Amino acid sequence: MRGCRWLKSGSEAFSSMLEAIGAAEHSVRLELYTFTASPLGERFKDALVSACERGVNVRILLDGWGSYGLPQDYWAPLIERGGEFKWFNPLRLEKWGVRNHRKLLVCDEQIAFVGGFNIAPEYEGDGVTQGWKDLGMIVEGAVSSELAASFDMIFEQADVPLRRRRIRQRKGKTGAVSGDSECHLLLGGPGKGFGAIKKSLYRDLASAGSVRIMVGYFLPTLRFRRLLKRLARKGVKVQLLLAGKSDIPISQTAGKFLYRQFLRAGVEIFEYQPQVLHAKMMVIDEHLYVGSCNLDIRSMRINYELLVRIDNRLYAEEANRIFEDSIRHSVKIDPKKWAGDCSFFKRLKQRFAYLLLARLDPYLALGQLKWTK
Repeated sequence: MRGCRWLKSGSEAFSSMLEAIGAAEHSVRLELYTFTASPLGERFKDALVSACERGVNVRILLDGWGSYGLPQDYWAPLIERGGEFKWFNPLRLEKWGVRNHRKLLVCDEQIAFVGGFNIAPEYEGDGVTQGWKDLGMIVEGAVSSELAASFDMIFEQADVPLRRRRIRQRKGKTGAVSGDSECHLLLGGPGKGFGAIKKSLYRDLASAGSVRIMVGYFLPTLRFRRLLKRLARKGVKVQLLLAGKSDIPISQTAGKFLYRQFLRAGVEIFEYQPQVLHAKMMVIDEHLYVGSCNLDIRSMRINYELLVRIDNRLYAEEANRIFEDSIRHSVKIDPKKWAGDCSFFKRLKQRFAYLLLARLDPYLALGQLKWTK
């Protein structure tokens, strides 16, 4: 692994991404869930069009739901100059459920940007006084070329019917990809070929001595919940840093339905206060995970996702410092106060949200893979 560098705010991430696009000589691959028409979006569009004019091969992939508001002709100047653009799973009633939630920029197959940042004005700022709280990382070395290859796989199949796409993925290279001895790419998505994220997390949690998780959306699988509670009951320090403010209130409400069982097991829960929390970072002992994947049912079973797993003590220590700094802007949930404040009607609302997102949504979304022809 040649090197990694944290991107601790949207302002820092966007300036670094634009600089990398401006320096690209051969190729630029940009993959996002959300890209909005805004002054920030215009800066990126201009940089990408300029790269095309230099002869750089530019390919862009946006999710059809997450970027729904973007004008259909938005990328016309880029296409006219030889760039390529695709919608992933264009929005239609019969195939709305499976989304591409990945966030990725790869330049020249040498430098890659991963994390939670979309290209939208709400991400601009420091995450404390202004803008959503998010994290990303610049990675270099072998994993960059693997990230480029994963982009190409998704890009080529973006407009393939869901049923056929699933078959092709099972035959292809889909699981954990070794970038080098310290850095591994983990791919997630629907179907049996995309279990690398879950398998890696379950394996590390099985023998963990400390667990710190910072995610914007928290509604984990049953097995994940059992592992966390088992660790906490054994005396392992398990800390969850979750959203005190959320852009998807029903997701936050569903996650709160699980608070009681975690608090009873001894898990510490903190809620980030200044801004919407959108980061995705997990530190399990000296194993660091960073990327697009939340710890909810949709990220772990339905959406296309990516995480980079880094086995390096120094990077894990820096991640812990980021976690500690974020806790200073958070409120710790008191188990006794939580139990007393949670009325019957509030609990009923939480349970309804949980059933909707943890049961009904997966049933409908994964069912489309069986029903779509």
